[in-house]
Amino acid sequence: MQRTLAIVRLTWKAAFRFRLFWVLAGLLMLSVVALPLLIKDDGTARGFTQILLTYTLTVITALLGFSTLWLACGTLAREIEDCQMQMVVVKPVARWQVWLGKWLGLLALNATLLTLAGASVFVLLQVRAARLPADQQAILRNEVLVARAALREPLPDLDGMTEQVLKDRLKDNPVPPAEVPVVREQLRAQLAARLQVVPPNHLRRWEIDLGLRRALLRGQPLFIRTRFHVAETNLSGTYLGLWQVGVPEKTRVWREALSQAADTFHEFKIEPDLFDDTGRLTIEFINRNPMPVLFPLEDGLEVLYRDGGFGLNYVRGLATILAWMGLLAALGLAAASLLSFPVAAFVSASLLIVFLSSGTLSAVVQDGSLSAPDHETGEVRKTWIDYGLIGFYRVLLFLVNAVQAFSPVDSLSTGRSITWGQLAQAWGTCVLLMGGILGSVGAFIFSRRELAAAQGTT
Repeated sequence: MQRTLAIVRLTWKAAFRFRLFWVLAGLLMLSVVALPLLIKDDGTARGFTQILLTYTLTVITALLGFSTLWLACGTLAREIEDCQMQMVVVKPVARWQVWLGKWLGLLALNATLLTLAGASVFVLLQVRAARLPADQQAILRNEVLVARAALREPLPDLDGMTEQVLKDRLKDNPVPPAEVPVVREQLRAQLAARLQVVPPNHLRRWEIDLGLRRALLRGQPLFIRTRFHVAETNLSGTYLGLWQVGVPEKTRVWREALSQAADTFHEFKIEPDLFDDTGRLTIEFINRNPMPVLFPLEDGLEVLYRDGGFGLNYVRGLATILAWMGLLAALGLAAASLLSFPVAAFVSASLLIVFLSSGTLSAVVQDGSLSAPDHETGEVRKTWIDYGLIGFYRVLLFLVNAVQAFSPVDSLSTGRSITWGQLAQAWGTCVLLMGGILGSVGAFIFSRRELAAAQGTT
């Protein structure tokens, strides 16, 4: 371990020699101070927090990400090209220890910079929050600067329901085998519409099971977060709905008529203790509009409750970002183990751009082709390139989604809880699994690489 720590110290010296630490610290402080001043919020607690947390943490993550890749490639590839690494490997230290020491040094550097920037954001957040009106400060403490967990209604088994209906339909009305997939998709769409669409003057009911949490949630206010879509817009842009929470004659009942905009998330507070003795919370919505509204099954409605304080939740969010930096450091070092500095930096940056372009990857995989559909027939003509690249894109998209599933910025800005289990899963996926695979490959290549070869020509 003493040999590995010696490599960690050398990595820190390289960072200071490149003046990267001071330049990056200055950029991080500038982003923390300048962004909230340049971008104005709407004066509300939610808008203020989203501006401060979302933009600053996003910029901090981007700066640390690109600098981690650059330093990871430079600290290994440059030392090999400048023949400095040859002076290190002749010492009684294994090459895998050199590789591990480089990675630990980069991780420690990122932890220091992230702690500095994160603490500055937290202090600035508290100072700016104190300037808000009293009512907005109350909203900030109860709805934003808090760790809240969410409960949803279980998703229905659409595929199983579709197969059952299809089986009954084919008994009475057989169709040719070639048309079965089309009928299946039509039935699935009909079932999904039946579960999601609320016609005019009709009721939609959700049953949320609080389970064992009901004992902890007694006396605490709950929040409903909802979103719906409409097929046609009206002049006002808002839609009236009657909300009722609770079951008459069993629990207390909360009722309120709300006019809400479509295609956006709305959050409102309900009274405590509206669930029954078994912990079941019943929520009803009556559509008072002349057109139907649609609540998506995935995020149409959820119940939020307090799960902890903001400070510890904020620390867990920063620790998740640090896990991302550990993965990027492993990626840069793995590329530098085989390639020269310019090529390693280009490959690493390209993969990072692919990571940031997950929407494009998802669209290409969904279409199944890189070619645009025919403008007359709408058909997509696949080539041999499509069959080769789409499979590769599927693997990339799977890896990207696995990393993005632990995004802490949205959770912090909306007051969502980042649990210890999610943090452990983020480190397990990003650092132990993906980083471990990259580290094993990179250390193996570095151990087999011929460092005594000529590094250039005269």
